[in-house]
Amino acid sequence: MPATPESDAPSAGVPTLPTVPLSCRIALGFDFGRVRIGVAIGEAVTGSARPLCVLPTRQQQPDWVAIARLIQDWQPDRLVVGVPRQADDSANAVTEAALQFSRQLGERFRLPVATIDERLSSWEAEQRCFETTPTKRRRPDQTLDAQAAAVILESWFNHQRSTNLSWATPNS
Repeated sequence: MPATPESDAPSAGVPTLPTVPLSCRIALGFDFGRVRIGVAIGEAVTGSARPLCVLPTRQQQPDWVAIARLIQDWQPDRLVVGVPRQADDSANAVTEAALQFSRQLGERFRLPVATIDERLSSWEAEQRCFETTPTKRRRPDQTLDAQAAAVILESWFNHQRSTNLSWATPNS
């Protein structure tokens, strides 16, 4: 049922979260790597994300055809790319490649692209997998990339809520 202005009004005494424009509901998150790229899908209203897939790169280049297919299938309103950094906030070997990937996404697909620091996303993804999968049936390492993309996307949603920014703002 579509929301009406009356049904969107906050109830007395109930705290409200920052609003998300109706046109911005779904985001694709990317954990960029030179060998493979983890992808997750997330919903802004709930701030949740789930692993979607892992795309192998071809000669260290993104599989643009596969990414285009995902964008066509999921119709996201925004793309979010994790950018790796060292603990001291300096760039590492993949930082510039991830930033270039985010620029190329925006140019190719004409969608807003946000970047976020992805430090510890792989560690958190690994912890989530260990918590939910018995030792003998743990996922192969490459599925961690998709889980890391979900962590990146959820981190971005949380950052948007905590800074009370609308995600209609490009390049935030």
